[in-house]
Amino acid sequence: MPRAISLALFLITLTTIVNAQIATAKNEIAFVSDTQAPLWMENIYLKGNQNKKATRLIFEDIVKTKPRTVYILGDVVSLGFRNKKWRDMDKYIEACRKEGIEVHAVLGNHDVMRRAAKGEVNFQKRFPDHVRTGYVSIVDSVAIILVNSNFSKLKTEAIVIQQSWYEKMLDAVDKDPAIKATIVTCHHAPYTNSKLVGSSTIVQERFVKPYLKTKKGLLFITGHSHTFEHFKKSGKDFLVIGGGGGLHQPLGIKIEDSSGKYKPMFHYLTVLRSKENLLVLSHFLKDDFSGVDKKYSFSVPIP
Repeated sequence: MPRAISLALFLITLTTIVNAQIATAKNEIAFVSDTQAPLWMENIYLKGNQNKKATRLIFEDIVKTKPRTVYILGDVVSLGFRNKKWRDMDKYIEACRKEGIEVHAVLGNHDVMRRAAKGEVNFQKRFPDHVRTGYVSIVDSVAIILVNSNFSKLKTEAIVIQQSWYEKMLDAVDKDPAIKATIVTCHHAPYTNSKLVGSSTIVQERFVKPYLKTKKGLLFITGHSHTFEHFKKSGKDFLVIGGGGGLHQPLGIKIEDSSGKYKPMFHYLTVLRSKENLLVLSHFLKDDFSGVDKKYSFSVPIP
């Protein structure tokens, strides 16, 4: 939605949206990230494993699961400015929407790599509701806030606009009784043990600090690091779910990871509000590519 009316329109129509969605039988939310096919140069440093097939199987399972909405947390394709890189992803997005599954996304670094303007044009065509300086989506009384962590591609004015909007939106959903919980998403992980990309200190400063002050902010979900990680910081949960198809990245052990040895190469996440809890479940592609299974799960109490 346009920046000038996003917050006002959100507050005015919120109760109507929430009431309509509560009446829906199924309100599962899916998250997937880093669905890009590997670039040839990446294969020099990291080992591939039928990555394109893995992405296809993940989306086939998402369509089968039929969540209400799926959010792609950046690096949708390997080079956003090249039209041919979108061919497979266009099929997956169309398959979801054909089944009535809404598809939203945030920009990743690959989506704006090399020719950022053209990459954003191609991105916007697929996700017309996307706002490059932040937007919000509501599913079953849960506010999903999507912000742009590609700070190197944003001018100072855009960074200021996004920061102001983000902090106001966090405050607005905290105060609104129609919202039960908030999930914040962006591409770059504030915390990760990846030896390749590392933790993003600017995401910690700009997005995590305001998030930690919220009452209803329960999950912070990102990608960029091609692995599965679960961190607890100041009593809040941070998830890294970069297993949509990119090359798996080696990990260190600098930060305590609650997910332990659960490190599937390819995976996606679902979240469901059940009474006064958010139920979080990881779906992973089996090593022999015979199907998708479920394993790692936890619940977060709604305050």
